[in-house]
Amino acid sequence: MKALLRIEKLFQHEAAGGIVLMLATVLAFLTANSSLSTLYTNVLDTKFSVLLGDDGLSKPLILWINDGLMAVFFLLVGLELKREVVEGRLKKPANVVLPGVAALGGMLAPALIFLAFNWSDAANAKAWAIPTATDIAFAVGVVALLGTRVPAGLKIFLLTLAILDDLGAILVIAIFYTEHLKTHYLLLALIPLALMLLRNLTGGHRLAPTLLLGAVLWVLVLKSGVHATLAGVVTAFFIPLKDRYGKSPAHSLEHALHPYVMFLIVPIFAYANAGVNLSGMGIGDLFQPLPLGIALGLVLGKQLGVFGATWAMVKLGVARLPAATSWVQLYGIACLAGIGFTMSLFIGSLNFETDDKMNAVRMGVLAGSLISAVLGYAVLRLARTDPNAADEEEDA
Repeated sequence: MKALLRIEKLFQHEAAGGIVLMLATVLAFLTANSSLSTLYTNVLDTKFSVLLGDDGLSKPLILWINDGLMAVFFLLVGLELKREVVEGRLKKPANVVLPGVAALGGMLAPALIFLAFNWSDAANAKAWAIPTATDIAFAVGVVALLGTRVPAGLKIFLLTLAILDDLGAILVIAIFYTEHLKTHYLLLALIPLALMLLRNLTGGHRLAPTLLLGAVLWVLVLKSGVHATLAGVVTAFFIPLKDRYGKSPAHSLEHALHPYVMFLIVPIFAYANAGVNLSGMGIGDLFQPLPLGIALGLVLGKQLGVFGATWAMVKLGVARLPAATSWVQLYGIACLAGIGFTMSLFIGSLNFETDDKMNAVRMGVLAGSLISAVLGYAVLRLARTDPNAADEEEDA
């Protein structure tokens, strides 16, 4: 009984999600470079079909994971975004200004650095969004390992930045990763949307009908050419925060989904997408434009974008540093923002299908994320918390 309680407590720790994600990544790397490599690839390439007559879905397992399971991940992201906008950190515009500008800088600078290395290759240049993402689970996991060394205000800054970063990634996927549109499927998708809206307006409180309509929406959006994971976000915004009985269906679903997403769906995604096969590759391959642009975008771009935008906002008197935070600590957080991992790999999978290109993406994402994590941890570990740091910086 005590052992079960200890296991439960372990999984409730803030760092647990990041640790499980790290283990899944290491396992993927070991599998891809072992005698199981061919089996690993063949299983992910195995086609699964769901057909009704001659119509339906037929995709390899890797796409069922990336389009299907990740839709549940985006459903959770959508629920978290809605909660934060309606009643959380994003409710007051004043709380959004500093992390919002930092998130924007943290997307623009990595994209520009990536393009500087890949502008001459049209296919690579389209993948500019890969280094713009921040992995919440990994970043929060590293911060959790540091405990009280990171001020509470700085933790909130990182969480808000990462949430806004996710919102930015969702917009990027919606705008830039929509393939050849099939308008008749989009028109059909309006039916489950209208029904979800009707349930919302009439105070429907049961989750099952809305989730069923969300599943129908997912299929129609997938068939339309718009990326299907967006259906998860849209569905989340139709789940009410309060029902007629004063309960919160959205909170209930968020709490129910969280352990499955963090400890099952995201690790499965990581295992399926992080397997870099190093056979025939050397350290020199990391210095090719695609992986180098990704790695430097995550390491340097995030630092320049997040730290630079924050510094400018504070020096201009538009915003203030989080309480009890020094510039060194903020720099450590800017480094951690370079842990792209889950979302970066996901965006990479939207750009490239061939093994050689995806291996290059994986190398860049893993190298950039690892360097960012180690550097951010080291800076925050060595930095000192100064209660008067924010005030001193503003008066300077």
